[in-house]
Amino acid sequence: VLDFNDPFSTEVKPRILLMGLRRSGKSSIQKVVFHKMSPNETLFLESTNKICREDVSNSSFVNFQIWDFPGQIDFFDPTFDYEMIFRGTGALIFVIDSQDDYMEALARLHLTVTRAYKVNPEINFEIFIHKVDGLSDDHKIETQRDIHQRANDDLADAGLEKIHLSFYLTSIYDHSIFEAFSKVVQKLIPQLPTLENLLNIFISNSGIEKAFLFDVVSKIYIATDSTPVDMQTYELCCDMIDVVIDISCIYGLKDDGTGTPYDKESMAIIKLNNTTVLYLKEVTKFLALVCFVREESFERKGLIDYNFHCFRKAIQEVFEVRMKVVRSRKHQSHLQKNKRPTPNGTPRMPL
Repeated sequence: VLDFNDPFSTEVKPRILLMGLRRSGKSSIQKVVFHKMSPNETLFLESTNKICREDVSNSSFVNFQIWDFPGQIDFFDPTFDYEMIFRGTGALIFVIDSQDDYMEALARLHLTVTRAYKVNPEINFEIFIHKVDGLSDDHKIETQRDIHQRANDDLADAGLEKIHLSFYLTSIYDHSIFEAFSKVVQKLIPQLPTLENLLNIFISNSGIEKAFLFDVVSKIYIATDSTPVDMQTYELCCDMIDVVIDISCIYGLKDDGTGTPYDKESMAIIKLNNTTVLYLKEVTKFLALVCFVREESFERKGLIDYNFHCFRKAIQEVFEVRMKVVRSRKHQSHLQKNKRPTPNGTPRMPL
């Protein structure tokens, strides 16, 4: 396992830990969300037996490291340096199998959260109540209420009421896992308030009902406006992105197969049978804006396109500021490494 100690890497690329008991579905979640694996194919995945690290760098904003931990890891094993791991972590996702007896999982959750909090109080603790596709709606609600109550009671008994746990009902067989991961990732994006504000300004001046800023590779939405998110709306956006990418791969490449199917000219309009229009526009080579517009408002498409041009320009400015910060931190990290003494005690020469 590399780079546990590198403060620069964890500051620029926050670390997300994926933890839980064996067979709870951790590796399946990662494969479905970030590798486009079919949910049915995950049935043939082997159990994880070592820590697996993956850099997720699909876009300038979806930029983090995922650490998939095997369920049998023992925190009391002296070879397991949990302090080093938790110190650079932005979010800890703990996966609980809702179709199994979750008492052991709750005990492991409590141990994990208390140890992590002592090392790093800034960690976001995210609980995925997973595999809920096999439960009825009433059973889902009851399971979530029970796990929520027990987990928080355990923390209260230990005098740790100030630790906040976020709970999500998830399944790889629908869009709930993408929705949950979107919420987790948004907490790790320092520019989120700026992006939300830009989206609010854009929709209020364009007569748009709802807008999402999507990472087209993972279908995680990194920001949306301040109006509530409806799951059906989110699913329609995901389906639209799939359609656009699939058709672009067929018709968007040059005759010799070169070029990119998704570029600055990418745009799509889908008219629904309820007088609503879905409108997709490319923002960067990794990001897309997907809007819900009423047909009568879409008649002013020129105004929407002009406002979108202003919005895209503002997003690029946010991107440029972030890149300057990254370059500055890289430079500082490089200088600090050069200042460290060599093993024989002499200072390093500047490169």
